[in-house]
Amino acid sequence: MNYTELSTSQRLEIKTLGELKATGYRSRTIKQELRDNLIHKIQRKEAIFPGIWGYEDTVLPDVERAILSMHNINLLGLRGQAKTRIARMMVNLLDEYVPTVAGTDLNDDPLEPLSRLAKDLIAEHGDNTPIGWLHRDDRYTEKLATPDVSVADLIGDVDPIKAATLKLPYSDERVIHFGLIPRSHRGIFVINELPDLQARIQVALFNILQEGDIQIRGFKLRLPLDIQFVFTANPEDYTNRGSIVTPLKDRIDSQIVTHYPKSIEVGKKITQQEAVIKTEQKGMVKTNELVKDLVEQIALEARESEYVDSKSGVSARMTISAYESLISAAERRCLLNGESSTYIRVSDLYGVVPAICGKVELVYEGEVEGPVIVAQSLIGKAIRAQFLNFFPNPEKAKKNKRNPFGKVIEWFGAGNEMDLMSDMTDREYQARLSTIEGLDDFVDEFTSRLGKDEKYFMMEFALHGMAEYSLVGKQSLDRGMHFKDLVSSMFSGPGSGDDEDYDDDFGSYDDDDDDDTNNPF
Repeated sequence: MNYTELSTSQRLEIKTLGELKATGYRSRTIKQELRDNLIHKIQRKEAIFPGIWGYEDTVLPDVERAILSMHNINLLGLRGQAKTRIARMMVNLLDEYVPTVAGTDLNDDPLEPLSRLAKDLIAEHGDNTPIGWLHRDDRYTEKLATPDVSVADLIGDVDPIKAATLKLPYSDERVIHFGLIPRSHRGIFVINELPDLQARIQVALFNILQEGDIQIRGFKLRLPLDIQFVFTANPEDYTNRGSIVTPLKDRIDSQIVTHYPKSIEVGKKITQQEAVIKTEQKGMVKTNELVKDLVEQIALEARESEYVDSKSGVSARMTISAYESLISAAERRCLLNGESSTYIRVSDLYGVVPAICGKVELVYEGEVEGPVIVAQSLIGKAIRAQFLNFFPNPEKAKKNKRNPFGKVIEWFGAGNEMDLMSDMTDREYQARLSTIEGLDDFVDEFTSRLGKDEKYFMMEFALHGMAEYSLVGKQSLDRGMHFKDLVSSMFSGPGSGDDEDYDDDFGSYDDDDDDDTNNPF
């Protein structure tokens, strides 16, 4: 039977070189293997990179073209743009198993042995040479480029222990201990963050990429290595860490530029796919699409913010961590109140501040403001941007004869104030929002078919949005938000003395008699 017609189980039963030859097995380079399997998947309309969203018309077609061209690839882009994931998923384009000469270090092809050991074994045993089978997952090697990576790590070095054990002179090539790249023969080899690799180490890759030559401690070896190289890198101007030396860049056939999600919908797909939400959290916390949009909007605002370093980028990992923190904020409130379930609140967004702070790099002006202040500002801008998708533009509404925001503004203007604490029970939360005159009717006017929980969410969202558009005043408390008339909030700010509970030390209102410890949410 022809080798290509054998099932996987039948192939794994082949134990010797003679049995393999009898099937008509033919060697293929890894690049040819990737190309053939990609063509097969394209023809059968199969998903080639499942779970990679937003690259369908940009990055992925470029990757497929590079594979069809049998190119080495450099994926260039800011952090959190799925570069490593794409490289890892290329493994799925390999054959499930390939035969090797059993007991060798370099995954030798039985018909085209590479190492001295494999050649000696075949010379000694002939068609009885033992055959092993290598799974595609074992044909992937990944190395993070760090300043301490050496040529010996990647290429190899002389092993004095091997020389002493085998009683070999140092002139015998069998004393060589091969590095990661030769051991990746017939596989995919990935170097992440290539610019971090020292220039002298990058130079060592020249001949491997072009001619397949390697040199170890004076040994002249002609090893036609069969490797699919994939590199990942940030743009060269990202930091002063280093860059890809020009001759190496010239030897990498295809450089493919990645990017962040171009829409909120794509961002949501990525976040919802990657976020780890526990089963008990899903049963306890009910959410809606708007709050998911707000999480993605925070990332969009961060990428445009003057306080955030645009060269660093804002990773998709930020929205993933933020969404996980959002759900946990609601879960914590539910547990504190002894409730079995709860509905997400806009105020829960302020519980994601730590997730934002750890994921953005600030410019000097942002450092002056402080990461927490910048994070809170980004949340506010996200609310402001999404507000216009549901309610009128406050700037234009001022010119209308009937201002739809009028009743709410008048209620606060009459001296009314409102504290929305982060750990209030659902009943307290709903009761507080219901006391704001005109807020209920305002939401009813511009929305429809809302359930009870979603309506209260929209009421809070409308209130936060009005505050972001300076229709009402909003001030942060240690454990929530304080809303009041905008004009009075300006005249009764820090140090005015109008509010007895104002905490001068931390610039917030102290809503209880506890000690004045700065305990953010």
